[in-house]
Amino acid sequence: MSVKQRAYPTDGEQLHTLVTHIGQARFVYNIALEQRKLRDKTARERDVKVTLLTQAKQLTDARKEFSWLRDGSTVVQQGALRDLDAAFTNFFEGRARFPRFKKRDRNTSFVVRDVKLRRLNKRYAAVLVPKAGWLKFRLSYAWTTVTQATSARVSLRNGRWYVSLTTPPRPKHTGGTGTVGLDRGVTVSVMSNDAQEFHAPSLTVAEQHRFLMLERELVRRDKRSKNRERTKLKLAALRRKLLDRRVDWMEQSTTELARTYQCAAVEKLNINGMVKKPAPKPDPDVHGAFLPNGAAAKSVLSRSIHASQWGKFVKRLVDKMEVVQVPAAYTSLRCFECKHVSNENRKSQAVFCCVKCGHEANADVNAAKNILYEALCGRTCRVRAEAAPAVDAKTPLTENPRP
Repeated sequence: MSVKQRAYPTDGEQLHTLVTHIGQARFVYNIALEQRKLRDKTARERDVKVTLLTQAKQLTDARKEFSWLRDGSTVVQQGALRDLDAAFTNFFEGRARFPRFKKRDRNTSFVVRDVKLRRLNKRYAAVLVPKAGWLKFRLSYAWTTVTQATSARVSLRNGRWYVSLTTPPRPKHTGGTGTVGLDRGVTVSVMSNDAQEFHAPSLTVAEQHRFLMLERELVRRDKRSKNRERTKLKLAALRRKLLDRRVDWMEQSTTELARTYQCAAVEKLNINGMVKKPAPKPDPDVHGAFLPNGAAAKSVLSRSIHASQWGKFVKRLVDKMEVVQVPAAYTSLRCFECKHVSNENRKSQAVFCCVKCGHEANADVNAAKNILYEALCGRTCRVRAEAAPAVDAKTPLTENPRP
């Protein structure tokens, strides 16, 4: 389990060291990834193995040759190699995509192993970062939980520094009873079978207008100007505000469900396929021309699905309670009373009226009841809670090559 807390660098020197660690970790990660890619093309025939251990030894040689790399921390740079090795392990076991190069603006973090912590007062603590000293952070969790950390990831997100401590997983909530059916949608993010609605928050109309104006302003700014950097920080502040709202909503909603119910039933949805861009339709009569493929409407639906946080909501449920998945076929078109399936049953987004028995209900509530019924009948898919967890970057080296 990861415990994420706000960090506060104390001075300019410590801030400079943290930024340097981020750059060096990204450099080592990208170079090691490029080496593994080249190995796949040329060294496979010669049976040359590129592993975490061999790359760690080569990192030692590189530190001897490059002074700017030698001035950095071995712990941070080896942590980047562990991250890459974990990424390849997850890829080969089908839990993630092929590793990609880290970008300067998006991948701003590094890992510290063998964490040393000390408590400053009731509200603040500090973690020891190599070359940077003690990094102060807000103590948002119990000190007994924080002291169990085995590694720490320092990250910079939208102008804020964070410390994420890896701790043992907490036990799931056991106070709830019964099973609840949950239907995920766009207008209502999550609807339960007892008509309880969960709406994912968004920016206000004024904030959306300001965001649009800032995006247009960013395009007009010179890429080398300080005004462009100021505009980027303003956009980052709005993104951070939206992210904080969604995370808070997700944690409170999933915790409420976990405390009320013992098990949750959800549809098994291929979210990646639902948000995938539609394939272009070539015009058979005109060479080089294309027919309308509904890409504009699909993009609006995809943005709404992302905003509703379907995947993350279920992921947090899995962390807190038992979750089962049922087939998604016809759950929104089947009448819960007589089990009749027809496209005409769905009168609108919110209105369900069975053409056979005349049963009327909220469409999302009817779908949630069908999901619960499928789960109670045992027609479930793979249980998400039993999925193999992704490998983290904590596997110790069999040999620690220090310069």
